[in-house]
Amino acid sequence: MAYILKPEPLTAKAFAPFGEVIEITDREFYLINYGKTKRYNDLANLDTLENGGKPTISIFRSQPVQFPFRVEVMERHPQSSQAFISLERQVFFTLVAPVGEQPKLEDLRLFRVGLDQGINYRRGVWHHYMFSPAGERAFLCLDRTGGQGSNCDEYRFSEEILIEAC
Repeated sequence: MAYILKPEPLTAKAFAPFGEVIEITDREFYLINYGKTKRYNDLANLDTLENGGKPTISIFRSQPVQFPFRVEVMERHPQSSQAFISLERQVFFTLVAPVGEQPKLEDLRLFRVGLDQGINYRRGVWHHYMFSPAGERAFLCLDRTGGQGSNCDEYRFSEEILIEAC
């Protein structure tokens, strides 16, 4: 029997165990550029310096998926956070599980990331790669490069885990 996941809306409170929601809703700002620009500062805690790592900005291009979508693998980054923002301002989905030796079925959470939101996974949080139901998507990624040691662990599920049409 398959384990079926359905998306829930992404809120700062619901996502707090996994990281931060990058958004400006209800956030303080200050004016810069002679009062012409609102700066929403420090929206996520980038954690990239472990064992000589350094922060990097990348662009990921993700292929669309067909639903129902079978989840086979999740990954975690034990030495850094990892943030994603959709460059096209399109909805995407993130599947997460808490920090631990492996992701557990009963702890999986599927979130629908809104048009004006991004996400920042905390160090060690299990997550699936970014996916969207329609079209190739580009994501700005802020994470770690270089340094010593491995920064990507994978876990392959033996159970059948399906994400229904979103």
